[in-house]
Amino acid sequence: MNAGRPREAFFRRGARRLAGLGLRGRLMLVGLLGVAGALAVGGVLLYVVLTGSLSRSVEAAARASAQQVALLVDAGRVPDPVPVSGAQVLQVLDAEGRVVSGSVTADRLTALVTDAERRQALAGDTVVVPGSRSGLSGRLQVAAVAAGPQGGPGRTYTVVAAASTADIEQSARTVRWLLLVIFPLLLAVLAVIAWRVIGAALAPVEALRQGAERIDDASSEDVRLPVPPTDDEVSALATTLNAMLDRIGTARRRQRAFVADAAHELRSPLASLRTQLEVAQRLREGGRLPEELLPDVDRLSRLVDDLLLLARTDDAATPGAPGPPSCVDVAALLDEIVERYRSARVPVRTARHLPSHRLEVTVPAVDLTRALTNLVDNAVRHAQGSVVLDAYRVTDPGHHQVCVVVTDDGHGIPAADRERVFDRFTRLDEARDRDSGGTGLGLPITRALLRRRGGDVTLEDAAPGVRAVVTLPAAPTSGRG
Repeated sequence: MNAGRPREAFFRRGARRLAGLGLRGRLMLVGLLGVAGALAVGGVLLYVVLTGSLSRSVEAAARASAQQVALLVDAGRVPDPVPVSGAQVLQVLDAEGRVVSGSVTADRLTALVTDAERRQALAGDTVVVPGSRSGLSGRLQVAAVAAGPQGGPGRTYTVVAAASTADIEQSARTVRWLLLVIFPLLLAVLAVIAWRVIGAALAPVEALRQGAERIDDASSEDVRLPVPPTDDEVSALATTLNAMLDRIGTARRRQRAFVADAAHELRSPLASLRTQLEVAQRLREGGRLPEELLPDVDRLSRLVDDLLLLARTDDAATPGAPGPPSCVDVAALLDEIVERYRSARVPVRTARHLPSHRLEVTVPAVDLTRALTNLVDNAVRHAQGSVVLDAYRVTDPGHHQVCVVVTDDGHGIPAADRERVFDRFTRLDEARDRDSGGTGLGLPITRALLRRRGGDVTLEDAAPGVRAVVTLPAAPTSGRG
């Protein structure tokens, strides 16, 4: 039982390596192994059949010559020298194995075969002897026929005919050369062709993969995967996936409609509740209850407003305002935000090296103001001493962007959570206090607003604190002095 474990481990390692090749590599490997096996089997069969056929042909020719001379011996006429065709060697041996007659190329003193070889040849076995016995190079294939006078007692003879095996050996060398040299080259050519053909066959699958990779939360709901113009399994797969995207889009629209409707319906009762609490507080009714409930009502109102904004932002039917995009001066907007937070818990200021010239971006002022306000609110909530706002233009070739940076000196965010905080209703342990923590929608709203307009936001370590880096599409005139 233990002996089978190494074998199983070997097969598991092989399976893992095969899986690492990818579908294209596995298909090519399986195809090449099949072709190589077929060529190897075919080559071996060709070698065996060809050499066997040539050997039988040479033996048949030698036997035919021996039979013709045997007829002469049977008639009592043994010519000397014995006539033969081509380069054959022929001898007539008596019962004691002595040479009685032979062809011009045959030795007249020494027999071409030994007694044992003569008996094998007479029995029909294949006998091959060195050509040096007859003064020739290479090897000779021997055929033997018994002969003697008919109609009475007399001496018996053996007619031995031999033919060169040079043609057989040359053919065998040619087949071996094909098997060892031509077949590997043929496999290499087939590998290149198979790689290209399989790649072309899998191109629609790769197009589906790339199309699916481009679809994310910021993609329009009208985006679909490319359907190949063929009536095959890949086309059916693309059609099925697009139908699935249609169902997902329908479910998302229903979800957004539900959130928007629910949030809209909550605004009126919350407004009424706030009014009643404010009236009760002014009339000094209910003791401290109105004062304690008003912050919760305000928090619920902000949550409802955020849900409505998310529903509108996620609406793929309205990806942006129609007409040419408006230009906003980021430096001026940061000055306005600093003025708005003059009485904040911690000082909010702009960086000293903030450019004095205009930094214009093609983002609506309403969306950009809301996104930056969310970031500053979050920074003020967690900062220890100050919040710094900065902006600069990216000057790399091919990039036309403006970066806005919001830095706080708070406790920071672990690297593993810097993407997770952009999920809706995600609040880290430090932010779960109801008084200081937010709703968990500020950062998701910020990213949704920016991506909707071609921008983005990421979080970095400020050591200490967090640096929120906002990238915005720059206007063509951005950076004017």
